[in-house]
Amino acid sequence: MTKKHLSLFLLLLLYGLSTMAQNSPETHVFATREGWGDLRLDLYKPTNPRPDSACVIAVFGGGFVNGSRYNDLQTRIAATLTERGFAVVNIDYRLGLKDSQMVAQNSSLFKLHGLFQYCIDIAVEDCSDAVAYVVAHADQMGISPRKMVLVGSSAGAITVLQTDYCRANSLPSAATLPQGWKPLAVASYAGAIQCGNSKLHYATSPSPTLFCHGTKDKIVAYKKLQSSISTSLFGSVKIAREFERKGYPYWFMRYEGIGHEVASFLPGSVEIFCAFVDQVCAGKVKSLDATLTDAFLVPTEWTKMNLFDLYKH
Repeated sequence: MTKKHLSLFLLLLLYGLSTMAQNSPETHVFATREGWGDLRLDLYKPTNPRPDSACVIAVFGGGFVNGSRYNDLQTRIAATLTERGFAVVNIDYRLGLKDSQMVAQNSSLFKLHGLFQYCIDIAVEDCSDAVAYVVAHADQMGISPRKMVLVGSSAGAITVLQTDYCRANSLPSAATLPQGWKPLAVASYAGAIQCGNSKLHYATSPSPTLFCHGTKDKIVAYKKLQSSISTSLFGSVKIAREFERKGYPYWFMRYEGIGHEVASFLPGSVEIFCAFVDQVCAGKVKSLDATLTDAFLVPTEWTKMNLFDLYKH
């Protein structure tokens, strides 16, 4: 494994350049849930597709309580990645904590973990159904079903990591994924995996994964959060350690001194994302652990916030 310290200055300059024009998306209904209605996805097609017809399935964040497939960050992600030749699919999923009264009544850590498990499970189910829909319509969409990258921010990052974890372990939440399908790669921006065991275990190999996480993140654990006697939320540090132990390829971008702001760092760090995907496509990806620091990277209120601050309102 290679360890590096990198400067963020040039990467962060790109963050403000993500407002380029893009075509209107094609909207598809990929599932209907009783009590929730239709779940939709938006397909953004690139003007100049990559030769490999790669596709990104993008999952929004919002603490499982808010957010949408067409919010500002998601549309900027779509604009940035389509400019680089990717087809982008922004998806809906059910927000299990949308009922704020339910959150207030279960505000202690040991009560919240059960709600989080429910939220994660239904999000994984919806993500799996969206993938299945895209794979089934890949020809019409002009994408390769074997070149699909799962990308998520915050709750979306938890969802994509958990989806690949459930796939690798044949867990029920991911049962609707196409037989034998595996993501080309996974990219997590401030994500984690909730597991009922004392440690993570992959029965089969996970996809090559890009972990991006702030070292001061107190909303989604950078290391680990023990949410009950039998359940833990494993952050990027713990997941990457398991990847390293088993020899699974990954890149870990540690943003020194920054908190949950990292959840919004794609599209700003798109060059890292593209380099990672290109290495995976070439079959040359090797594990990389990098600490990224820069004087221009200043913590905001998101660095000060913890998990309970997120649900105060």
